[in-house]
Amino acid sequence: MSARSIAVNDTDYRWPSRPVVVVCIDGGDPAYLEHGVAAGIVPNIERYLREGFHTVAHGTMPSFTCPNNMSIVTGRPASVHGISGNFYLDRETNEPVAMTGPELLRVPSVMSELSRHGARVASVTAKDKLRRQLQKGMDLSNGSVSFSSQHADRCTLDENGIEGVLDFVGRPLPDMYSADLSLFVLDAGLTLLEERRPDLLYLSLTDYVQHGFAPGHPEADRFYAELDARFGRFEALGATVALTADHGMNEKTNDDGTPRVVWLQDLLDAELGAGAATVICPITDAFVGHHGALGGFVRVYCREGLPGERVIEAIADVPGLERVLSREDVAREFDLPFGPEGDVAVLGDARTVIGAREVDHDLRGLKGQRLRTHGSVHEADVPILLSRPVSDEYARRAEEARLHSYETFDFALNGIVD
Repeated sequence: MSARSIAVNDTDYRWPSRPVVVVCIDGGDPAYLEHGVAAGIVPNIERYLREGFHTVAHGTMPSFTCPNNMSIVTGRPASVHGISGNFYLDRETNEPVAMTGPELLRVPSVMSELSRHGARVASVTAKDKLRRQLQKGMDLSNGSVSFSSQHADRCTLDENGIEGVLDFVGRPLPDMYSADLSLFVLDAGLTLLEERRPDLLYLSLTDYVQHGFAPGHPEADRFYAELDARFGRFEALGATVALTADHGMNEKTNDDGTPRVVWLQDLLDAELGAGAATVICPITDAFVGHHGALGGFVRVYCREGLPGERVIEAIADVPGLERVLSREDVAREFDLPFGPEGDVAVLGDARTVIGAREVDHDLRGLKGQRLRTHGSVHEADVPILLSRPVSDEYARRAEEARLHSYETFDFALNGIVD
């Protein structure tokens, strides 16, 4: 490793010559950017498309928040970093186990390694569940900080490297179910850039708006215009801006607007006997008002004596289920860690989500809105945009093979033309 680069997970990253701001737009389906450019509401993004770098990349499957954020910040697929959802099933206890803690993250992030080697790093997220994973291994003794807008009122120097965040940013604590939760992240990043000038900022938003509003809806337009204005302010402060997303978003409804759901646990109980197999919905988190714990990817764990092949046979022809894969096949096809996988993985089509038992899912949080959610391959396309052009070498890489979102830091730190 030279004085100007650092090796992280088998990739050499160039030390930033100017601040680099990487923004993960949660739920940032490419369709929002396409609409925003066509409608003339995102002039900075339109300029990135014209003068910088852009592509549509493969996101990590399943197309959920934690696996994709961990892929982006480690520069590696889920099979390497180990995070493949919010929950898996402990086969010994038959109880769900959260995957959102830092203890299951197997490799360091680019941010943590840069901070440990003297760089000033800022990691700001919307939700605190993600903050803890992103912060793993970070050295906060050299001016680096890590906090969430969710708990911005609880920050301490020992835990977050900063205190008095609400006064520092000059904004009140945002509501968990609001666009402000994301805008607070960006405003915190702007204040940090003005006051502390970190070398690298990673800003991860929340998908409240995208769950509620399709591209072209006035609320979505307003939100993306607000994002775009802040991206321009980062540039005005001398930063390179890199944009990506953790996953896309699709409407999952019948023609009459009701949620289009396969209640898989109910179906398997009826077909194979109650308790013969357990369905785990790995999208489940504390904020089910967004999605009712319904997504396009679930795992099925078989109790002793039930072969996975029997589950596959039982549901192979169920309408709305696009793929039914064995443990070995899903891990191999989507580059996932084998250990947490169920015996069977089930993926919905573009309009269908998969639940466990109908009585266990509360959809009142939708408040009459159409269900929009993610998890399947149909939400796995994500943008990568850079505010500045890349070298010929990196441009050729993007032309010769489709990128993965976990290459975002590589392109932002190594590909930019100085």
